[in-house]
Amino acid sequence: MLEHIALKLATEADLSAMEQVGDALFDHPIKTNRAKEFLKDPRHHMVLAYDGIQIVAMASGFHYVHPDKDPVFFIDEVSVLDEYHNKGIGRKITRYLCDYAIQLDCKEAWLATEHSNTAARKAYAAAGGIEDKDPIVLINFDLKNDD
Repeated sequence: MLEHIALKLATEADLSAMEQVGDALFDHPIKTNRAKEFLKDPRHHMVLAYDGIQIVAMASGFHYVHPDKDPVFFIDEVSVLDEYHNKGIGRKITRYLCDYAIQLDCKEAWLATEHSNTAARKAYAAAGGIEDKDPIVLINFDLKNDD
């Protein structure tokens, strides 16, 4: 199955295919203006997996620097269409993004997922990821002003 899956870094040329797959793969329908902003930003990156002309998976992230650290890559999202689950595509696109991060001189890549997401954890381990032994506490800040 994997031999006909093609991986590539996303560009604006992929926008139409991204819009077509929409919230079947992404969390929400594509917002064209935000997609263009993301794709033009040199610190944001997305790898797409194509089966023919259809996007079947994606992984996105960004690299960042800090005054006292080497560049780091944060993998923000990994998503695979349901009918393509359990075929190694999640592992493959995660590894592709990590290999790309090396080209950006990143010394580490990281991501977070729910403890209950065993499929994702399995894919990340197969891609070379090592689970941290010290569990994290996730804190969210709602920045919307609903007044």
